[in-house]
Parts: sequence; structure tokens; C-alpha cells
Amino acid sequence: MDSRDKEDMLKTIPQKGFFGHPKGLSTLFFTEFWERFSYYGMRAILLFYMYYELNHGGLGLDQTLANSIMAIYGSLVYMSGIIGGWIADRVLGTGRTVFYGGVLIMIGHIVLSLPAGVTALFISMAFIILGTGLLKPNVASMVGDLYSEKDPRRDSGFSIYYMGINLGGFIAPLIVGTIGQTYNFHLGFALAAVGMFAGLVVYLITRKKYLGLAGSHVPNPLTKEERGRTTKIVSLSVIVLVIVGWFGFEGGWLTIERVIFFISILGIIIPAIYFYTMYRSPKTTADERSHLLAYIPLFIAAMVFWAIQEQGSNILATYANERTQLTFAGIEIQSSWFQSLNPLFIVALAPVFAWIWIRLGDRQPSTPQKFSLGLIFAGLSFIVMIIPAFVNGTESLVSPLWLVLSFFLVVLGELCLSPVGLSATTKLAPAAFAAQMMSLWNLSNASAQAINAQVVRFYNPETEAIYFGVIGGIAIVLGIVLFLFAPKLKRFMKGIN
Repeated sequence: MDSRDKEDMLKTIPQKGFFGHPKGLSTLFFTEFWERFSYYGMRAILLFYMYYELNHGGLGLDQTLANSIMAIYGSLVYMSGIIGGWIADRVLGTGRTVFYGGVLIMIGHIVLSLPAGVTALFISMAFIILGTGLLKPNVASMVGDLYSEKDPRRDSGFSIYYMGINLGGFIAPLIVGTIGQTYNFHLGFALAAVGMFAGLVVYLITRKKYLGLAGSHVPNPLTKEERGRTTKIVSLSVIVLVIVGWFGFEGGWLTIERVIFFISILGIIIPAIYFYTMYRSPKTTADERSHLLAYIPLFIAAMVFWAIQEQGSNILATYANERTQLTFAGIEIQSSWFQSLNPLFIVALAPVFAWIWIRLGDRQPSTPQKFSLGLIFAGLSFIVMIIPAFVNGTESLVSPLWLVLSFFLVVLGELCLSPVGLSATTKLAPAAFAAQMMSLWNLSNASAQAINAQVVRFYNPETEAIYFGVIGGIAIVLGIVLFLFAPKLKRFMKGIN
């Protein structure tokens, strides 16, 4: 009996111990809790660290450039999941890939905690981007490994795991943000490193005991010939990138702005290649091609949605810091605390939405209609931000409740679109490209943030109302168009709801 057979046998045993679920879920729950604590804690203060003046503990970068860097950083984090999935499938298995990803993330935060300027910033980003790509998609895969396909607890297990993600994301800005903004940015980044270290400790101590063989199998290992060829290609690629980067930056023709622009272009090209490859493949049937055509408008809708949702960490973070009253009911607020609103609302509202869909049953909106609702809510979250500018102008500080309302509306949209998007992706995926289709779904966020890197350049106090109005208006119009075309899309989906 090989390791895969033993793993499958373990899945048939209804193990309990963590809210009625396998104890291994507790390992992955707390690993991801601490990983999200470290990532969202770092992200809550990173923008401010980049554009605060040197005498305030920052790097003194231009604010617009800092917003573009934040967007492209988020894009690369999602793109790197493709690398993490390949390494897990072909080299290490999900278990070891998760561990090494956590180590790289921790190293990245440690580098960022050092007062070494812009150089340390970009080095740390490289570690965190690659580490998150290794860890995040593979932890989710290991959750699935804990259950047999027929285990009725499977969906519930993913819900508990999702709670771990959002709890870590909720707590992190309150703790790391307070320390980073009140005392020292580098101390905040160090705390993020401690968070990832805690996650690794939990993972190492409980992995063998609770996870057993889950995640130890390498589904499609490289042959000896493939391993040698891959090593040569990767090594050569790294050497070429280092040489080009060195001479480019030294010669002055490879600037940060040009790198950002190049990655923004990749954010469009990579998904297009995915779609073309799957559609033209002889392994894709006629019905599956129809499914792919139906998926394209959904993918574009998701891109527009994430383009708005992800601006919560840059444009709305800037708004919180520069345009918002940071006292409420006599309490002093840190601008980084607003980053806790998204996970807080998700934790509070996700059960409500699950209940609504179950209650509606066959009367609930179709997948395209839910996507359209997600777009409309996202658009409204930007439209409401016009009101303070019209009422009080852009010179005075506004109530923090405007930002609370904006985050609340975009979460309503997220709960209409994100879980439904995951489900639709698995249902519409060609059988031969199931894993690649999930990577494509993640690329909707990467593409959105790659585009954001260019879009955020148009934001400043003078263009504030136009900026929010145009982007919000585009999302609402697209949402209405998608709603009107929903019946036609359903025909292309050929019976898949």
C-alpha cells in the first residue's frame, strides 16, 4: 500500500476533535490565521511606511508611486500562486510547500523590520510574494485532503477555515497597525514576522500528529530528465533577470515605473493566454467551449469588482489617513484600523448570505445575476465617497462613518460574487483544465490589481469626486448590462447554474 492509498484510507475515517471536524483542520486553521495576521498586519502599515516622510519613520516615496507599488505588490502575490501550485504538484507536495512558503514569508517580514531603506523594501517583497504563492493556495488544498469527497462535513470545514483567514485579517491591523503607527513601523513589521513564526510553530508541532499523510503526496512528480531540464531553465532565468535588473537600474533605463507598467501588461496577457489555450485545446469539448465563452464576462466582472475592492488597501487607506477624522466618540482611531472592516463584515455577514441563498432555494438569482449584484454594490461603495466631497469639499476632514459605509457596501458585493465565483469556476472548468481554471479565477484579482497600478495614479484630492464617480459609475453600468444579458449567458452555460 503506497502513501496515497494510506491517505485515502485515512479520509474514510470520520475523525473528530475540532468542532466535530478532523483535528488536522485546527492545524491548518491556526497556520492560516497566523499567516493572514502577518500579511494583513504588514499590509495595514506598508503604504504609510512607503510615503511617510523620513522624519516620521517612512521612506519618503511619492504618494502616487506608493499606491502603484501597493497595487502591483498585491497583483504579484496572486500571480505567484501559479508557481506555488506547480511546485506542490510536481516537486514537494502541498505539506512541504506550505512550510517553505511560511519560512520565506517570515524572512520577508524580518527584512522589512530592518531600517535598511528602499532596498530592504523590495527584497522583503520578493520573499513575501514567493512565500505567499507557496503557502496560501496549498493550505486550502490540504483542507480538502482531510475529507473524502462524500464527507458531508467538507463544506462546513472550508467555512471554518475561511473564518480563520478573516479572524487573522481582522485582528492584525488593530495590533500591528497600532504598534506600527504609534511607535515604529519596523516594530510593527517585526510583530508580523512573529505572527508568521507562531504559525510555523503550530504547523510543525501538530502536523505529524493531526495531518498524518495529508499533503505528503506529490501528484505528478518530475522525472529525472524533467528535473534536470527544469533546474537549468529556472537557474538561467534567475541569472538573466538579475543581470538585466542590475544593468537596467544602474543604467537608469529600468525604472520602478517601467517595471510596474510591464507587470500591468502581464496582468492582461496571462489570463488571455489561459483562455486561448483552454479554448483551442483538442481536450476541450464543444460544451466546454461554450462554458468558457460564458465565463469570460464573469471573469471581466470579477476583475472590475476586485479593482474596486482591492483599493481598500491603497486609495481608501490614503483617504483614511489624509481625509478622515481620526477621533470618534472620544476615541482616537489609527488609520490602519479601517483595514479590519472588510474581514469583520465578512465574518458577520457570510452566515446571513448563506441563509438567504438557502431560504430562496430555486428562486435565488442566477450566477450572472449574483455577479451583477456584486458589481453594483462595489460601484455604490465608490459612489457614496463622492458625497463628502460635494457636501464639505476636499479640504476638510470627513466622518469615519463614510469609510465604514463604503467597506460595508463592497463586502455585500463580495459575498454576492466571491463564493459564487469559486463555485462557478469549478462548474464551468473544462475537465482537462480544472486546476488551471482555479488559477485563472485567482488571476482575476491579480489582473485587477495590475490594472489598478495604473488607475490609482489618477487619484488626488482635486480629482477625488471624479475618480470615485467614474470608477463607481462604470461598475454599476457593467453590473446592469450583465444583469440584462444574464439569460443569454445561462444559455451558454448549458444547464449549469
